[in-house]
Amino acid sequence: MDSGMVTKDSNWWVFTLPTFLGWKILLDEYVILYIILAFISITLITWASTPGGVAWKNNTISTISGGSGRNIPGPRGFPIIGSLFTLSRDGLAHRTLATAAGSHKAKQLMAFSLGSTPLVVSSDPQIAKEILTSPHFADRPIKQSAKSLMFSRAIGFAPNGTYWRLLRRIASSYLFSPCRIAAHETSRQLDCSVMLRNIVNDQIENGKVVLRTHLQFAALNNIMGSVFGKRYDNVDGKLELGELQDMVKEGFELLGAFNWSDYLPWLSLFYDPLGIVRRSEALVPRVRKFVLDIIDKHKRYRASASKMMMTDNGDFVDVLLSLDGEEKLDEDDMVAILWEMIFRGTDTTALLTEWVMAELVLHPEVQNKLRQEVDNVTMGKVVTDVDVVRMPYLQAVIKETLRVHPPGPLLSWARLSTSDVPLSNGMVVPSHTTAMVNMWAITHDSDVWGNPLEFKPERFVVSEGGVNVDVRGGDLRLAPFGAGRRVCPGKNLGLVTVMLWVAKLVQHFEFVEDGAHPVDLGEVLKLSCEMKNPLTVVAMQRNV
Repeated sequence: MDSGMVTKDSNWWVFTLPTFLGWKILLDEYVILYIILAFISITLITWASTPGGVAWKNNTISTISGGSGRNIPGPRGFPIIGSLFTLSRDGLAHRTLATAAGSHKAKQLMAFSLGSTPLVVSSDPQIAKEILTSPHFADRPIKQSAKSLMFSRAIGFAPNGTYWRLLRRIASSYLFSPCRIAAHETSRQLDCSVMLRNIVNDQIENGKVVLRTHLQFAALNNIMGSVFGKRYDNVDGKLELGELQDMVKEGFELLGAFNWSDYLPWLSLFYDPLGIVRRSEALVPRVRKFVLDIIDKHKRYRASASKMMMTDNGDFVDVLLSLDGEEKLDEDDMVAILWEMIFRGTDTTALLTEWVMAELVLHPEVQNKLRQEVDNVTMGKVVTDVDVVRMPYLQAVIKETLRVHPPGPLLSWARLSTSDVPLSNGMVVPSHTTAMVNMWAITHDSDVWGNPLEFKPERFVVSEGGVNVDVRGGDLRLAPFGAGRRVCPGKNLGLVTVMLWVAKLVQHFEFVEDGAHPVDLGEVLKLSCEMKNPLTVVAMQRNV
């Protein structure tokens, strides 16, 4: 017999029991009880003797890479469920994992189990870089909600291969190219001007401003303008805006929910307390109708126009419709890509800006120093993208906020190993293991950053003795957008937008704490890590 056909299944003897014992004996209540007890005993012994928990029972160093390498330390969790309860209990998985890594002396790499899923997490810049830049970690595990919401065909979750490489090329060459980002500055300015005006009105009417409301509306309009070529106000299109906001909110909740069925697949057959499947099935038709209606309008306009040329001023729909040959996409793929743009673009921009403003309110000396830089560079004129490049302290404030409050503390979406991957520390990550990077743990590690709990933008100002750190994936001490092949494709657009809006906010207002609603830096981890309580401030208008 061909040796490649020999089975390695050691449980074959179970199927011979009826022949040797007979059905009557096998079905005897005591025999059944003994079998159950034996199963429980084996499970407990396996669990107790396996670092990382039950999902690692077949992934010890004796079963991978010929037995070479070091065992990966980690918590055992509980039988069957592993660390599911521990991670889902307080909703702040990044903090829980950082504490566990410290207690197990496993900052470089820690193994743990979520149900039947083996995972590793790194809280070390060097090992994190090896994971994120390795071609063997180019895939992503896809959650049930992401698959149901069509994201398996979008840039974030599409498996590594020809289709995903096509999407990445389209994103870098067309959607997020430097020329296109520059061409849309007028739109960013327009959305910010509307936001500034609304803040003034809100302050006059209520004596305070809930900043998140204005930031999310501006971010949604900004991304809608870039993706679909349309914007909303509070009068015209109010019904459609409400429908869009409701769909985005529902999508955020579904994608950000901690779903036990992602790690215990059999659980979804009878237990789905969050209604992930039901709610996803209800949301998808609404999304498809909304996006396809906009695509159809673009198609009709292109058909009626005498000559259509793709320019950097066009929206994302125009870009995708202009593609031809091997780059041409079908409608389902376009819907998935465009919808992902709305999700990722709206969320991060607004929440990061809110974190920045919260720190500026808590540190008025930093706010005043930043305002002085803005005034010195602009001399009372409108802030532009060109001006922002000449504001090193503004850039340092954004970097420090990304360090203290990384929007994706676990880099949002994990990686999946496609083979056994040896690391420089002698450990081997087995094939089909989910790998995560705890960016929050790295940015709060005193071995990496001096006084990590202190908000100090000067640490990034070279002229004041700081270091120039590239936050776009080149330095894993601070890589909030990821690194390697799966780095966030919209990182440059996001940074440009946040820096412009923060500069304009401090140019037009002095923000102070609202005594009735003090700033609370408490976190809640959803799709991104956001402030638990929305930022409420008093916005005092300046004469500019």
